Amino acid sequence: MSDEHRAQRRVQSRLSPVWIVPLVAIVIGLWLVYDNYAQRGPLITLEMPSAEGIEAGKTLIKTRNVEVGRVESVRLSDDLSHTVITARMSQDAERMLNEGSNFWVVKPRIGREGISGLGTVLSGAYIQLQPGRSDEPQYHFQVLENPPVAPPGAEGIRINLVSQIGNSLRVGDPITYQGFTVGRVEDATFDPKEREMRHRLFIEAPYDVLITENTRFWTASGINLSLDAQGFNVNIESIETLLGGGVTFGIPEDIPMGAPAEPETTYTLYADAESALQGTFNRYLEYVLLIDDTVRGLSSGAPVEYRGVRVGTVASVPWHFTAPQPDTRQQFAIPVLIRIEPQRLGNVNNGGQPIDLNEWRERFKKMFTDYGLRASLESGNLLTGALFVDLNFRDDVEEYTPETFENRPVFPTVSTGFAQIEQKVSNLLDKLNGLEIEPIFDKLDRNLATSEATLEEVRATAESLHALLSDPSIQQIPDNINASLRELQQTLQGVSPGSSAYDELTGTLESLEALLRDLQPVARTLRENPNALIFDQPDNPDPVPRAPSQ
Repeated sequence: MSDEHRAQRRVQSRLSPVWIVPLVAIVIGLWLVYDNYAQRGPLITLEMPSAEGIEAGKTLIKTRNVEVGRVESVRLSDDLSHTVITARMSQDAERMLNEGSNFWVVKPRIGREGISGLGTVLSGAYIQLQPGRSDEPQYHFQVLENPPVAPPGAEGIRINLVSQIGNSLRVGDPITYQGFTVGRVEDATFDPKEREMRHRLFIEAPYDVLITENTRFWTASGINLSLDAQGFNVNIESIETLLGGGVTFGIPEDIPMGAPAEPETTYTLYADAESALQGTFNRYLEYVLLIDDTVRGLSSGAPVEYRGVRVGTVASVPWHFTAPQPDTRQQFAIPVLIRIEPQRLGNVNNGGQPIDLNEWRERFKKMFTDYGLRASLESGNLLTGALFVDLNFRDDVEEYTPETFENRPVFPTVSTGFAQIEQKVSNLLDKLNGLEIEPIFDKLDRNLATSEATLEEVRATAESLHALLSDPSIQQIPDNINASLRELQQTLQGVSPGSSAYDELTGTLESLEALLRDLQPVARTLRENPNALIFDQPDNPDPVPRAPSQ
């Protein structure tokens, strides 16, 4: 066979139809690979503390219950402090990945808001994507431990709270206004450097207009019991706050609404409504009370009153206890810091100007000197023993001498009523101790001995009388008396009217009466002339009385 013929056969063999099918299959495969590569979405990285419930190749990423991605791998971070999850997103999901997007794991949860995620009991946990509205793309995210309270685009206002009352709030706790829920707590963290809690709140529209520059926030524990110098108070919030707590807010009375708050404004979170009210009075005068008596029952926050009207607050008990005492003090006193708050009596003066603290300080100094204004501790509640500071004008006080303690003016004080009573009782006990008790006791012993002897004699007399009365002859005396009385009655019946003895006795008495009438002239004559029985009666005329000589 010639060389030309062999070359022709090789060309025909290369163009054989047998090779068309494999070539088409390769082309289709390459096209499928390219199409798959071109259609797949971006790769994202998620970080979370624990990968509980997450499985590579199975766990889905959803938005509004629509699958937008799948977890490809789960591994530990290089420092072993958390887990790193790699997920492949769909091509359409790339526009959802920006700085405002949030991810969290949907699984069964039991919280203050109820039970959620029960649908994942059978299907397994999945990762929820909440798209953001930012224009900056992002492919690395931190997975949230809890679902966000509100979407990034929700209308409302976000503000911050700072407190030093402990971690009393959690994410999701309600924000209430007069018992109605208007928002939620979005975040709660602790700052170890400042030693304070920081909370982030979201107030929904249209309730965001309630937040102004004069708004005060305080914790709502559901039920608040207080027993102090003011008495017994009970405050009950909604059922939700009763079970889980929360935050409530408001504007104190006599305080204007103020301008609307700006987003991200920081407020102070108070422990209760009373503390929030105290935070309103931010202009005050500070004085120090040097108490010579006990301060047991006096606590921070106790009222300072003038004749029942609250004008201030006790700030600290005691205050700088180890500081040196003024030289004018003869004994060690307990310092107590108080605040006089003129704002309680009105926010502005008559001229419309803000309160002038220097003017108020001079006014108090004049009242110390000219009118005898003094402070004392009084009992506000006998049940709890709580005390409060009472301000009043007194006449019988020493002359006021200005003093300072730790760069604070000293408010003059007087002893309390209880201290005066205690002093009187102490003086009385001293007098009792000075009495000579032993001679009194000796006399008392002698009197008791005499009394015992007398009682013995009385007892002996009683026994003798008892023995006498027990004698049978004495016991027969009543019978003998009764017999004598019956005989006397019979005798008297013999001389009763109509009987002969009675008639004889009556006649005898009549004869005796006639005889007495006859003897009357004889008795008269003998009285006038006793010798008439011996001598005869002369017949001389009766003597004539004469007038007395001049």
